[in-house]
Amino acid sequence: MSYDLAVWEGERPAGDAAARAVFADLHSEFMGSRSVEPTARIGQYVAALVARWPDLGADDEDEDASPWSDGPLIANASGPLFYFGMVFSKYQEAAAYAVDVARSAGLVCFDPQDGRLLT
Repeated sequence: MSYDLAVWEGERPAGDAAARAVFADLHSEFMGSRSVEPTARIGQYVAALVARWPDLGADDEDEDASPWSDGPLIANASGPLFYFGMVFSKYQEAAAYAVDVARSAGLVCFDPQDGRLLT
């Protein structure tokens, strides 16, 4: 089980409903079959996360070393959108840090499970 967050570059939506619509549009455009190079700001954001906790490689056996549910983490970024998961047992600390870093970087952070803005 994992806990997911979405972080994107752009104007902060006016509320949760608007954020759900923006997320749906970005996810449709940038995730799945059409992956593009992450923007510089998204790349910097991901770098800040993996500076705090190590990135997972394909053959990592020590899953306790990192809260990320897969790796490399940058593989979850496309254009202005980064949609990533954390293992449920460690998500609280990792999500709090991820939200703080997004806020300080001027990025939008959204919880797709609850459909609400976090920044």
